[in-house]
Amino acid sequence: MHILHLTFLWFAFAAAPALVQSQGYVLDKPVTELCLTCICEAISGCNATAICTNPIKGACGIFRITWAYWVDAGKLTINNEKPDSQRAFINCANDPHCAADTVQNYMKKFNQDCNEDGEMDCLDYARIHKLGAYGCGLDKDMPYSYQSTFDECIENYEDQGFV
Repeated sequence: MHILHLTFLWFAFAAAPALVQSQGYVLDKPVTELCLTCICEAISGCNATAICTNPIKGACGIFRITWAYWVDAGKLTINNEKPDSQRAFINCANDPHCAADTVQNYMKKFNQDCNEDGEMDCLDYARIHKLGAYGCGLDKDMPYSYQSTFDECIENYEDQGFV
């Protein structure tokens, strides 16, 4: 993982957001930019060129958001698009700002201590993102590739003094 790559991602999320809307759902952002970057890195390598693996049954965007995840997170849209339009989900999931806000909303809604360490933090958010809101407990194993990439990303930030 390259430092330049991580720095770029942080600026991509921190830059002026697209016009993201929700269905009356107030956005609160429990997930840090660093954590979002590491979740993105672990789930997709932050590969923005792989737009959708399969929009009907698969996942879209750099966070590999599914339609059900998007619905649970409040059906955010961009550029005043109606949530029930045919491409609303795909457009949001493929937009880094809308996708990041979708992750934020999902984590706010399903915030829990998955690893039972007494706090809700990035480790929990990574588990919730990959294993789902009701499957993030320690009785479920994280896929090795996802977990090792996530851990490496967090360690790189720690080595740089960001954590």
